[in-house]
Amino acid sequence: MQPRLTSKTVALDVNGSRHTLDVGVNQTLLEVLRERLELTGAKAGCNQGECGACTVLIDGEAILSCLTLAVECEGKQVLTIEGLEDRETGELDPIQQAFIENDGVQCGFCTPGTVMAAKALLLQNPCPTVEEIKQGIQGNLCRCTGYAQIVASIQAASRRDSDA
Repeated sequence: MQPRLTSKTVALDVNGSRHTLDVGVNQTLLEVLRERLELTGAKAGCNQGECGACTVLIDGEAILSCLTLAVECEGKQVLTIEGLEDRETGELDPIQQAFIENDGVQCGFCTPGTVMAAKALLLQNPCPTVEEIKQGIQGNLCRCTGYAQIVASIQAASRRDSDA
């Protein structure tokens, strides 16, 4: 009988930087991001995949990091809210700037996950309709805004990206 594997060394590409870590085979990406890499933008909301506060991008797709094992992310590009800022200029991503300018942020708890869901949407569909925006963020719960400002923020970001 072989011993049961409890940890594994993985190389994670997060926000353009490579990290080699020993992680528990049952450790979520959210746990690794927050506890090992000190990237606390992704939030631990429900830890059941219901609220979207932990949303990050893996290879451009929005995923729930509370339901994704860190070992499954080896060889993939992980992007968190911290990675959206331009490394050279410090300039915010157009989505982040649009959320600020259009009051898409209130308490801020859901904001990183919602911004990342919006980023994934705009990568796939640079000029979404209001209905497509609503579908794109449907897994992200916000208890403060009523979503009107969030939708307006994403619309503004899509216009800003198409002007560039």
